[in-house]
Amino acid sequence: MVGFVTSKKHSQHAFPWAMTVLAVVLITTIVVDVIGNLLVILSVFRNRKLRKTGNAFVVSLALADLLVAVYPYPLVLTAIFHGGWIAGYLHCQVSGFLIGLSVIGSIFNITGIAVNRYCYICHSLRYDRLFSGTNTVCYVALVWALTVLAIVPNWFMESLQYDPRVYSCTFAQSVSSAYTIAVVVVHFVLPIAIVCYCYLRIWMLVIRVRRRVKPDSRPKLKPHDLRNFLTMFVVFVLFAVCWAPLNLIGLAVALDPRLGRAIPEWLFTASYFMAYFNSCLNAVIYGALNHNFRKEYKRIVLIVFKFHC
Repeated sequence: MVGFVTSKKHSQHAFPWAMTVLAVVLITTIVVDVIGNLLVILSVFRNRKLRKTGNAFVVSLALADLLVAVYPYPLVLTAIFHGGWIAGYLHCQVSGFLIGLSVIGSIFNITGIAVNRYCYICHSLRYDRLFSGTNTVCYVALVWALTVLAIVPNWFMESLQYDPRVYSCTFAQSVSSAYTIAVVVVHFVLPIAIVCYCYLRIWMLVIRVRRRVKPDSRPKLKPHDLRNFLTMFVVFVLFAVCWAPLNLIGLAVALDPRLGRAIPEWLFTASYFMAYFNSCLNAVIYGALNHNFRKEYKRIVLIVFKFHC
């Protein structure tokens, strides 16, 4: 069973406070992830103003974030408390698969959101035809089909392994330099490039509208459209910030394997848990920046409290 290590001790165990910090970060992530993303899903289905075709990707992104909170993260937390993996090989493989599914599903859904916003703002006349209800369902299904297709090669490469530095069964960057480079490019660099292009075009339109460079064209950009765009833009920026360190480390190690020994263990671990933490941020961003989400959050919480009281 390639790459599976049981309860391997390593230098991090010499620092109990570090394990405590990791446990606190992960517990916080799990709680906020589950509560927040359930609120997001319920809000979209309950609130008519949020029940738009574009928010199908938001619900899909919330489901991707929930994947890790209900199965892999609790197993990682158990490994932290026991100082190593105790769940067995099968759980290791399933956990690694779901983490990969969540991560790739997240970036592909964020890409779908960016393309959707780009079409809505920059090509508004064709938006209703491009993103009809049926078409949007097909796009979301395509996102998940591509996600599964992207994660399947890990089983053939035997790259889902337990890493004692992060107490997780995850993608092993050292299995193949070429494969690691391909993963970083296809799963991170390419989607980020597409999202950057879409948001750059939107920003150009926003600036043009504000400065009224072309008053004759009179592009329609309502205040709530701009707020929604800014919300999704912040979601993208935080995802890129949280996942960039880990991807850069993987790319650097793939290009020069000697760097693997030079990178401090604490930096590698911090980059992993920083990436894990991203799964709980989106729901908080929606509530902070979107009035409709914030309003629906309050309604749902009040209903829950009244029901229990």
